[in-house]
Amino acid sequence: MSSIIPGYNYDIFISYRQKDNKGDRWVSEFVEALKTELESTFKEEISVYFDINPHDGLLETHDVDESLKEKLKCLVFIPIISRTYCDPKSFAWVHEFKAFIEQASKDQYGLKVKLPGGNVANRVLPVQIHDLDADDRKMVENELGGHLRGIEFIYREAGIDKPLAPDDDENKNLNSTKYGIQIVKVAHAVKDIISAIKQYNPEHKEEESHEVKKPVSPLRKNHKKSVIIGSAMALALMILGILFVPRLFKPLEKSIAVLPFINESPVDSNKYFINGIMEEVLNNLQAIKEFRVVSRTSTDQYKDHDRPTIPEIARKLGVNYIVEGSGQMYGKTFILRVQLIKAKRKEDHEWGDTYKKEIREVSDYIEIPSQIAQAIAAELKTVLTPSEKQLIEKKTTSSLMAHEFYLRGNQELNQYSSGNLLTRGALDRAERMYKKALEFDSTFAQVYVGFAKVYWYKHYWSEYFSDTYLDSVLFLANKAISFDSQLAEAYTIRGKYYSDIGKPELAAKEIDKAIKLNPNDWSSYLIKAQNPGGDLLAGIENYHKVYSLNRGSESPGYLRALSDLYLNAGFIEKARYYAREAFRLDGDSLKFYLNSGWIETWSGNYLKGLENANKAYSMDSTNLTGLHLLGHTQMFLRNYDEALFYFKKYIECQQAAGQLNLVDLEDLGFANWQSGNKEEAEECFSKEIEYCNKAISLGRSFGNTGAYYELAAIYAVKGDRDKALKNLEFFWQQQELVVVADKIIYVQVLKDDPVFDNMRNDTDFQKIVMKINSKYQYDHERVRKWLEENDML
Repeated sequence: MSSIIPGYNYDIFISYRQKDNKGDRWVSEFVEALKTELESTFKEEISVYFDINPHDGLLETHDVDESLKEKLKCLVFIPIISRTYCDPKSFAWVHEFKAFIEQASKDQYGLKVKLPGGNVANRVLPVQIHDLDADDRKMVENELGGHLRGIEFIYREAGIDKPLAPDDDENKNLNSTKYGIQIVKVAHAVKDIISAIKQYNPEHKEEESHEVKKPVSPLRKNHKKSVIIGSAMALALMILGILFVPRLFKPLEKSIAVLPFINESPVDSNKYFINGIMEEVLNNLQAIKEFRVVSRTSTDQYKDHDRPTIPEIARKLGVNYIVEGSGQMYGKTFILRVQLIKAKRKEDHEWGDTYKKEIREVSDYIEIPSQIAQAIAAELKTVLTPSEKQLIEKKTTSSLMAHEFYLRGNQELNQYSSGNLLTRGALDRAERMYKKALEFDSTFAQVYVGFAKVYWYKHYWSEYFSDTYLDSVLFLANKAISFDSQLAEAYTIRGKYYSDIGKPELAAKEIDKAIKLNPNDWSSYLIKAQNPGGDLLAGIENYHKVYSLNRGSESPGYLRALSDLYLNAGFIEKARYYAREAFRLDGDSLKFYLNSGWIETWSGNYLKGLENANKAYSMDSTNLTGLHLLGHTQMFLRNYDEALFYFKKYIECQQAAGQLNLVDLEDLGFANWQSGNKEEAEECFSKEIEYCNKAISLGRSFGNTGAYYELAAIYAVKGDRDKALKNLEFFWQQQELVVVADKIIYVQVLKDDPVFDNMRNDTDFQKIVMKINSKYQYDHERVRKWLEENDML
């Protein structure tokens, strides 16, 4: 079998040591599992070279067959990296691993290829089955010309380090990896590399300079002319230098992550105090505009003593500097050690200090985080503005007891919001601590912010359709601002409140105030991203900002949101790229297939969408998103009986989970209508109309877009042309305010939505479609220019 690319003999070459395939025949089982996954990943048949009896002799016995050299003419080389593979005398190392690198480096595509999303991938795709010692890792990386970024198949337990097997218990595996998920990652990595090779354009490759050297002419008598020409050239070079040298030598970005401080106190009950200092240091650094400081949610994953290396943490968080610290508290005295580390390739300690303080009053506590932030700013040659200095040195309360209860309340609230303790008990304890704090200082603004968050978590859904929806949250935020008008968090909460009640203009004003006070507040950028005010590009820009500031457990969700937005803007490859990036982070195959299914369906590739939807369904037949996707995809394929089956099951699963969303009844109603069940359809439509009108009257976020679309669809199906057009016109007007609602890509699917089949030839309907399409084209072009300007196209 030959490769899918002409001139190559195989698509994949598997290289391994025979020692690693003895006993449980791990390599053979891996190859079979990979082949199976490749069949569902590629439309074409992928050829894999796997020699069941590889050479395993030492160098002096090698007799390399010419046929092996031909087999190495492959697109992707997968070495099974084990302790035995890293042997400079082995056949696999010399005549397969090194030979492929040398051969690929010289062929038309090169060893490294540019992926569709802009990243670069090595055609050597290591599968690592053992931890390597430092020397072996260095040896591999020297050959690869960069870091070893393999896909790990390693099972770790206390005293155990072995290749990951299909039946290994993921709960006992310290890596928490699943064999099947890792196989999927390998298959998708192969697909990315082969896709990049398929899209390769030789014109994009840097052209070599073919400069012809001319003989030096003799000196001329007209020296004045030479001087003028020379001066002009020098001036031109100076201008070029001014314009382009700064781009070539960009200063190192002042990007910082503050890791959780280690509590070295003799008792764990002092943890709240050490955490409180860390959060104050973080808050102070976030107030400095010249810094990019990632969120606490990004660094929470590194709470334990057993952390990865500092360079590895910095790489995962996308920062250049790490702040770490440890502290002890004995009675009222605490000792704190803090250091700043420059951490791209190795650990360079830039600054460090030790603080010892007896806490007699609040200022004794507050001045330490302030000093640390200002010392870091000085070390990074950053001059603070007067307003930044004022914020960093601000005194929040004069009561030591109020401050202590506030820190304890934060500890409980953080446990709840980070998912470590998803119980109402944590919120109740936080509420009690905040109440205690106010008993000692009723003007403590930050405590009111804590109260607002507790109330939000407790009552968001129970008050959703209430006339007083979250009014208490607004009251508490206003109270906080009345005591401290420079409190960024309070403005963020007000912004979220206004956003949720359908007042985007007011929300935008509050969020802008929050960002002015805290330019690193990821949650404010998230509100801007989710409510871009009709500006699709603003949504994309702000989601990129959110991802740059929050690399926590939520970050794959932000990448999926970017995938949705790029799909809205008509950049299908970008949408696919960010779906894959999200999968790379969390390895969630179900979400990946769902994400991919929506991308293909909303971009008109219905059969491909159905293929992904079926894969998701095979993994979880009760997943609500998957059932919704299957129903929609079948509906767009005009398979109405199949659509009805999935929409029915979707509603049944919603009811079983106690979370029926009435907006989805329109889909069930339409499927019933097309299948001849008019009575059931009318019942669905009646409930849906009531729900949509209520959402519109209350101004909820769904009511600003989705409700008008659903009403238009119902009236179109029922043959009420005037009401259908009226609601479509309202929908178009709302598109100027909100671009995306519930991941429905209206501007792209409207032209093909079967609910409007009987209006396709209506002139007024076509005019509305043209207006919406015009807005879509305008957004597409703006996004394209932005991508071009940021070298992301």
